[in-house]
Amino acid sequence: MKFPVFILLFSLAGPVFSVPLSALVESSLEPALLKGERLSRVQDKNLKPQLIPNDAYVKDLVNGMIAGLGPNFLVETLSLYRKPAGAAVPQWSPAERTALYNQSLALSSLAGLKYYSESRKELRTFYESSSVVDGPDAKTPVPDPSYANPPEELTVYARQKDLSFGDNVYKYDYHARQNALIFVQENLSAMSYGPIPAVGKNKLRSMAAVFDAGDYLLFYAVSMARAASIPGMSGRVGRSFITRAEAVLTWFAGRADRAFKI
Repeated sequence: MKFPVFILLFSLAGPVFSVPLSALVESSLEPALLKGERLSRVQDKNLKPQLIPNDAYVKDLVNGMIAGLGPNFLVETLSLYRKPAGAAVPQWSPAERTALYNQSLALSSLAGLKYYSESRKELRTFYESSSVVDGPDAKTPVPDPSYANPPEELTVYARQKDLSFGDNVYKYDYHARQNALIFVQENLSAMSYGPIPAVGKNKLRSMAAVFDAGDYLLFYAVSMARAASIPGMSGRVGRSFITRAEAVLTWFAGRADRAFKI
């Protein structure tokens, strides 16, 4: 995945204007992004987002999660995806936006996703199984939802068996904006790291935001949690989540390929 970046400001009554990458991210991050590098940050004290794009809606969401959760670790990733030749520019078409939204709803496709385990020093399966269910207490899988027109707000529930943190139910809140698609994950069941309690019920938040950026998509992901107060646990969970966040980036790149029909 690569990309230089432009953020598009949309007005219902006026034209679309592009803004340089420097208006969206810190200037110190530009060279790495322009070279196609995937940036990441892990924090376990004085938590403050360091890679968050300059977008008021996303900043409000993330800062609200931090204030409400009081996490003891925070993980961020930032990267770029180049749209294929033939994609609509300078802004995605309604059909492309809808396709990207529906691909982000394809939670069943997370089953079998691999990530690099820092502790094991090898590739490992992220989710053994993943399916949308029809409610927070449901266990019966239902098809991934799909929409002809993305709703501005949507809540979806999923049951996902994670080989590190067990079999859990999550709530996904989707936010469809003109220039961004955002989804927030919250755990509805307690998570364990093997036999050790790691993250309590409702103590995890993960957010992914995909920005339309002219010839590119800008992808930002952040995870935060109140990890168990066991010496070294928050650091261990934080390191695990950085590699898992990178796996989600790889997953979304594949879904974007499908949306753009590469």
